Amino acid sequence: MQGQEQLEQLCRQLAELGVATVYEASGRQGLVDIPLIPVTPGSRVAGPAITVLCGQGDNLMVHAVMEQVRPGSVLVITMPEPEPVAVVGELLAIQAKVRGATGLLVDAAVRDVEELRRMGLPTWARFVRVRGATKDKVGGINVPVTVGGARIEPGDLVVLDDDGAVVVSRARAQ
Repeated sequence: MQGQEQLEQLCRQLAELGVATVYEASGRQGLVDIPLIPVTPGSRVAGPAITVLCGQGDNLMVHAVMEQVRPGSVLVITMPEPEPVAVVGELLAIQAKVRGATGLLVDAAVRDVEELRRMGLPTWARFVRVRGATKDKVGGINVPVTVGGARIEPGDLVVLDDDGAVVVSRARAQ
């Protein structure tokens, strides 16, 4: 349990420092270099990544990953090419929050923005769009993904605030 407590403390410290400071302190590595919409402005979180690679225009894997969400984790959701298709809305966000996710990084679209803000689950997205995703393409869960030029491995630490996102390799986090 001591390892888990250390991880939680490290994540709290990284969140307090914020994206810009963590980016500079890490030798300017790991920047998620895309415009992100902070759906819940003023939020600051950090946690180990659970990565989700959706099929193009599809969110089947977002439904599938919910059983693997653990308290304190950050869901990193992407697809082969960014597309303004809503892969997360109110219902999936509720599931993630109930399971203890600390935040969502969505390299696609979200919808139900008012509801997402009210529920208070820190969420960052590339787009806000109503158009829904299909649910029939298999992708991957806890596989390496690339978002905004940053490679994110499962378990890497993702830091998010109003400035955007940065990822720190778990091996380098201390």
